[in-house]
Amino acid sequence: MFGKIVYISDSVAHISIPDGTPVSMDLMNMHVVFEDGERKVLGEVEDVSKEIIKVHFLGVIENGRFIGGVLRKPTLEANIRMVTEEELNLITGVEGEGMFKLGASPLYNDKPIFVDINEICSNHLAIFGNTGSGKSYGVASFIQSLFYNEKFSPYRANYMIFDAYGEYHNAFERLAEVNPNYQFKYYTTNKQDKNGELLCIPLWLLDIDDFALLLQAEKHSQLQIIEKMIKLARIISMDTEDSTRFKNHLIAKAILDTLYTNQTAASKRNDIFTIVAGCQTEQFNLEAPIQGVGYVRKFRECFTIDRSGEFTESVLITQYITSFIDESLDNYEAPNDHAFQLDVLQKALDFTLISDGFLRNEKLYDEAITLKVRLHSIAISDSGAFFNYPNYVDLNGYIASLVAKNNRKSQIINFNLEDTDDRLSKTIVKIYSKMLFTFTKKLSSRGAIPFHILLEESHRYVQNDSDNFLLGYNIFERIAKEGRKFGLILNLVSQRPVELSETVISQISNFLIFKMTHPRDLEYIKKMLPNMSAEIMEKQKSLQPGMCVAFGRAFKVPMIIKMPLPNPAPHSSNVNVVSVWQGR
Repeated sequence: MFGKIVYISDSVAHISIPDGTPVSMDLMNMHVVFEDGERKVLGEVEDVSKEIIKVHFLGVIENGRFIGGVLRKPTLEANIRMVTEEELNLITGVEGEGMFKLGASPLYNDKPIFVDINEICSNHLAIFGNTGSGKSYGVASFIQSLFYNEKFSPYRANYMIFDAYGEYHNAFERLAEVNPNYQFKYYTTNKQDKNGELLCIPLWLLDIDDFALLLQAEKHSQLQIIEKMIKLARIISMDTEDSTRFKNHLIAKAILDTLYTNQTAASKRNDIFTIVAGCQTEQFNLEAPIQGVGYVRKFRECFTIDRSGEFTESVLITQYITSFIDESLDNYEAPNDHAFQLDVLQKALDFTLISDGFLRNEKLYDEAITLKVRLHSIAISDSGAFFNYPNYVDLNGYIASLVAKNNRKSQIINFNLEDTDDRLSKTIVKIYSKMLFTFTKKLSSRGAIPFHILLEESHRYVQNDSDNFLLGYNIFERIAKEGRKFGLILNLVSQRPVELSETVISQISNFLIFKMTHPRDLEYIKKMLPNMSAEIMEKQKSLQPGMCVAFGRAFKVPMIIKMPLPNPAPHSSNVNVVSVWQGR
């Protein structure tokens, strides 16, 4: 079938076809070996014509091992033949310890393809494909293949699946039937969904950056406001004598600052009543009694304006206010071991508005009001329930609670985000990702507890957004660059890879690419995977559902893989219009 090499250009050999030799088009994408003395060079057929077969060089076979890349090309006199079964095993893998069956090769009679678990699961993975290409089935099949493996039990695995459309619950809910040591845990954002727990995040575990994302902060000056708000929320949540003293101190300072302005008495009174209305205590409210010498006045009565335009009880009210000011309280820090919910956070933001001169600074006040409106909108919406965590827990305890179910460990934790809008979903995913990054970094033994963050519809979250400008980093980019050494691995699933952060994509080591047809996405993939042959990229366009092009560190060469059907399957199929229309 193969004649002599006519010529070699870069990484392609042009091979003649002897006269009268029948050529089968089944050669396309098959593997051949160039034998040149003791050297063996592996290649892949990328083009077949009536006279010439073009073979792309992939690597060399030395001492029973395949090594990618070819430094020395075969000579023109090299013998050419089809790859043997033994040689093929070097690139498709064989069953053994630390290996799992990913799928089968449609080019070699469904020959099983085995992948090194460490190579594919300790590196970031991307799974791309159009709607209907079998992408979700492929994700479910991949994870099921790991957990259904009779020779391997990933009991300590932690797959955190952020599910944009609630597709994966069906695929993994019966995980314990495969192995009683496995558990599947399900969180939902739908209060009517009785299959799992309502997603809930402890507010006190959020830092300045998290609140900046939650409240859609846009300016660096708003970070200062958020920092003050968090500090006051911790103090207010204590509800102790020190907390009351601190609140009265803040109110008194704000009122005194107002009294010393050049405003008219009427304007001062309006501002003071506004302060008290927003930040009330037992000592500071409109009806609070103020003891004079032999008489009592209510707080509001002290601000009656006389004919000269002054407050009738200016001396009394000044003495009362200054009695609550204690400058030592300005440096008071509350311990971070108290729970608080959105109502306390709103109150803390109200106190922030009257402190540190925010009332006198129109620009900062407007920026604070913007945050206040956004915080209030969350508090009064259904989304407020996602931040109403009842009891205090630290980060370690919260992460442990995420994977615990019936006092046992869960290996797959599914977060169903279908009942949140894109903005809040993105924020929730970033908050959880940052928590996991912080948790894994602080482990005394690096990589002792690996976590896999699987992001369905990842183009909704992993974007080139404003985080770098506002916070100085993007959490997904940080995880992509640093996460692997701490055991935090990203698995990105997307139908629009062109919308993903290029920094994150540059750190991905393995790819499973299902059928894609959009020109921009295809061009992006070509640039992203420079070693992919043009023929395989063309083949990718016509892949059948459930087939993918696999490429990366876990694969010896780029290969087409047919994924097994998941059982059970995820809920990702289209609506059956005929059945619904006919009322079946």
